[in-house]
Amino acid sequence: MAIITRENAEAIIREQVIPEVFQNVPEQSTFMALARKMPNMTSNQTRMRVLDVLPMAYWVDGDTGYKQTSNQAWDNVYMTAGELAVIVPIPEAVLSDAEFDIMGEVTPQVTAAIAKKIDEAVLFGNGRPAVWQSDIITRARQAGNNVAIVQNKDMYDLILGEGGVFNKVEEFGYPVTGVISSLNMKAKLRGLRTDDGALIFSQNVQNTTQYALDGNPMYFPKNGAFDNSVAQLIVGDFSQAVYSIRQDITVKILSEGVIQNPITKAIEYNLAQQDMVALRIVFRMGWAMPNPVTMLDTDRISCPFAYLEPSTPATTQTVTFTVKDGAGNDANAISGARVNVSGAMLKTNASGQAVFNLRSGNYDVKVTASGFKAITDSVTVASSSVTKNIVLTANS
Repeated sequence: MAIITRENAEAIIREQVIPEVFQNVPEQSTFMALARKMPNMTSNQTRMRVLDVLPMAYWVDGDTGYKQTSNQAWDNVYMTAGELAVIVPIPEAVLSDAEFDIMGEVTPQVTAAIAKKIDEAVLFGNGRPAVWQSDIITRARQAGNNVAIVQNKDMYDLILGEGGVFNKVEEFGYPVTGVISSLNMKAKLRGLRTDDGALIFSQNVQNTTQYALDGNPMYFPKNGAFDNSVAQLIVGDFSQAVYSIRQDITVKILSEGVIQNPITKAIEYNLAQQDMVALRIVFRMGWAMPNPVTMLDTDRISCPFAYLEPSTPATTQTVTFTVKDGAGNDANAISGARVNVSGAMLKTNASGQAVFNLRSGNYDVKVTASGFKAITDSVTVASSSVTKNIVLTANS
């Protein structure tokens, strides 16, 4: 386990220590800069009610025709807090001799590391807490909002043309409000022009963000969170992604206790016995993509995000769910059942099947159908396709 030694801090030694309060993660996380912030969470989990079924209107036939009825329904989407934490042990002798505030130097770097972890988990699912729903890339891939590199098709068409990433978002009624891309995309975007010669990818130091694509702010994260092996750029309506910070965010200096290796459980440091202190930073937040029903997506299977794949797309596996009625000896397929895999949704076809394309990982599954009891399950995806049968029981 690494610590800050005297040699590490030799250039910044002085006497005073002034702890800093941890406040600027939202400024360093690209996702949090673009997404919609909700009020702080007051518990570990927040429930959001989203529109699930739209009411219908009908024409009335003649003066004495009957007016038909319709209904409207809501669904629950849960935002659960995930925890990021780190402990940085420092010998007290190093602190007392420090020329600069070591705690003040460490805290911003830890803040940046936490911001990176947030972007990695939300955008790509890397290190995603088990309590969080699927990442933006997984949700976009399941909705068919991935655009592959096609030979003889230029970058303009792949991004802004018909069938491009912008079009994938817009065809379900969502506007693109932001773009996140890897730094190496700059070279590919420079020089892209409209038919009248206007630059598509523009730079303006007077705007909030320095770069824009088709008038939308464009961000190039420098924290190492963007995974080039999965996507070249991500576009979407970031107002459809929400996050909330749990209130018990703490920065604490520990002066007693022991620090164990999380794998071997062996004691690495005894703070009191070794005259050490440790800076402990804990950050808790949750995020969600509620994806309410719209007139253009009555089944809630779309996604307000899309992405451009790299030349070699990331590997996904097909996961086939077959939903059946468990009544009697011969189970019958249930058509129109909703399969929710960590937030991504599909409805079963006439054969009772819903097919997902998922990267390696563990996913929560919830299956619902009219007239049947809902069932929750899980699925693990590794290096091969997965088939899973779900048997529903009729409501009594």
